[in-house]
Amino acid sequence: MNNYRFKLEPYKGVRTRYTCPACERPRCFARYIDTEGTIEFPDNVGRCDHEQSCGYHCTPKDYFAKHPLAKEDLDSSDRLDYNKQTPVILPPSFIERATMEQTLRGYEHNNLYRFLSEQLGEDEALQLIHRYHVGTSKHWSGATVFWQIDRDGYVRTGKVMLYNAETGKRVKQPFNHITWVHSLLKLPNYNLSQCFFGEHLLDADKQKPIALVESEKTALIASHYLPQYLWLATGGKNGCFKSSNLSPLFGRQIVLFPDLGATDYWQEKLKMMQRLGMEVQLFDYLEKHATPQDQQAGYDIADYLLQIKTQNSALKDLIRQNPNIQLLVDKLGLRVVKEQRFNETLPPKKRLRH
Repeated sequence: MNNYRFKLEPYKGVRTRYTCPACERPRCFARYIDTEGTIEFPDNVGRCDHEQSCGYHCTPKDYFAKHPLAKEDLDSSDRLDYNKQTPVILPPSFIERATMEQTLRGYEHNNLYRFLSEQLGEDEALQLIHRYHVGTSKHWSGATVFWQIDRDGYVRTGKVMLYNAETGKRVKQPFNHITWVHSLLKLPNYNLSQCFFGEHLLDADKQKPIALVESEKTALIASHYLPQYLWLATGGKNGCFKSSNLSPLFGRQIVLFPDLGATDYWQEKLKMMQRLGMEVQLFDYLEKHATPQDQQAGYDIADYLLQIKTQNSALKDLIRQNPNIQLLVDKLGLRVVKEQRFNETLPPKKRLRH
């Protein structure tokens, strides 16, 4: 057992034993830990000491089965070839670019695009989708593909996710609708080495500071409202914070925008990045001022930005209330004047700064 990467936390007094999530008895529950310090398991991953009367046991294997993203992170760029005497880091695998390009269509059936069109306007939504190379998948009706394309233009993989077209929220019932293109293609011996979502834009926008968020959807929405930043997504709380992932960002100003509830965790990532010599700051204004309801919901910056109505979405609201307005727009050839960006409407002292 001592050679296993994941094991029950060794007993070091009552502070290392917790209340069982099943039988609720105190100081009888041992949690699993990662001896390499990469994976931080939730509090319910562990074993109750009362094997006969309770028998609760949630193993790391059980956790990874329910959280495929964590499993993919675990299996990614740290894989080694142990058949050789000297361990060698395997090179990343890639997906044919033609495979990606086949998905860059059918947006009328893409739930995320439909949601963004309602919120931002069709033209702006399509521009964002094209810029970030977001695709459409038939794996689930209405699904979206977030392609990870590295700075050299190679396609590392694609994350397939399903959203509700009306709310823009992820579909998690009756199961979490998320998978990977390389898994669906059943590519043999695929060595996943993830990169930032939007990394392919780094050379196109060399002067803008980098804004890092967790969610790919958030990166799309924030880039509409705050275009003075180049928005990239880590793809998850633990994603893309290894030195190999961060190397394309060296020499750039970076601002971290964590989800509510993840600020302390990203603060540790900030310190790690600063030790590497990176110029990075953390935007924690939302964490300090969020309501308990927003904290509970785990809001991110996109949830707040979407509360700001663009003129396109406001016009659509009016048309829904009075369809005759659409007739007036069509008859007179009216157009919506380009709206001001969110940050431009704020007084200088209240604008987001890097």
